[in-house]
Amino acid sequence: MKVVFRVERDEETGAYTASWDDPTGGGITTQAETLADLSNAISEAVKCHFADRRLPRVATLHFEHDPELQLV
Repeated sequence: MKVVFRVERDEETGAYTASWDDPTGGGITTQAETLADLSNAISEAVKCHFADRRLPRVATLHFEHDPELQLV
């Protein structure tokens, strides 16, 4: 099963929201302040959602807008 999350960034807070609609019903939505935290949040949410089914090995992120990384 392919899991593709739609990722949006809140312009005011800078937080990220990732969502996926399960074709069999339901879905996953999770939020985080950073991309690193979002990765962890998605991983945990996928484990919970698929607790009684086969766990997908990969989740793809589709950004509504390309993220920018600040280089120091």
